[in-house]
Amino acid sequence: MHIHPEVPDNTLLITCDTCAMRNTDACSDCLVTALCGEPEPEAVIFDYEELRTLAVLAKAGLVPRLRHQRSA
Repeated sequence: MHIHPEVPDNTLLITCDTCAMRNTDACSDCLVTALCGEPEPEAVIFDYEELRTLAVLAKAGLVPRLRHQRSA
């Protein structure tokens, strides 16, 4: 996980700049894109409770699953 000085330990920082799936077909069906619109230069930060909630919603088919994959 990307370490960012302003991000608490119990959170996940997601930025399109570091996503291996950026500019692929997966990008248009990304959870971040679905919730926030088109990718912005800013990162999206979810805490673990929000991630669990999003996973439940995705399992129920209500939102797309998180497709972010940290690039090497």
